[in-house]
Amino acid sequence: MASLSGAILRLLGWTVTITVPDYPKCIICVAPHTSNWDFVLGKLAYASVGRKAGFLMKDTWFFWPLGSFFRAIGGIAVPRKKKMDRSLTDIIVEKFNELPKLTLAITPEGTRSRTSTWRTGFLHIAMQANVPIALGVIDYASKQVLIEKTFHPTGDVETDMRTVKDFYRPYKGKYPDKFSVE
Repeated sequence: MASLSGAILRLLGWTVTITVPDYPKCIICVAPHTSNWDFVLGKLAYASVGRKAGFLMKDTWFFWPLGSFFRAIGGIAVPRKKKMDRSLTDIIVEKFNELPKLTLAITPEGTRSRTSTWRTGFLHIAMQANVPIALGVIDYASKQVLIEKTFHPTGDVETDMRTVKDFYRPYKGKYPDKFSVE
């Protein structure tokens, strides 16, 4: 699968550089997230180096037959808050604590629309589960997928979020006007 994924990306003109260790457990923070194509590119890029990552996705996408497909490739359905009896953070931390190996891609923007309010759950999950955060980039300007830096949150959510947003500042999404690090 790795060679096929890499061949598809090369055919499309994309390059992949993933230098972070293959941690047994980690979160991949993925940004910019402005298009559904980000999902396809991210999955192909990670597979091209022989790695697998799960992902979070709105539960509305988990209808038949897509639900079975998304679960098979690592999807975790995120129910609407009204349907949840406990926090998503607690659920994901529990998964990290139970499983011997888990890599989970999370888009902190939580939407493909422009927002300056990024969700902080990935920072809380990393702190509570004691896992590193690999900073993943899908940069349409250079047609590169990069995962070269590991971030260890300090627990100061505001400072940590500013550090993460500053890291992503130079990169461009498919729709640059939909990406904000302010």
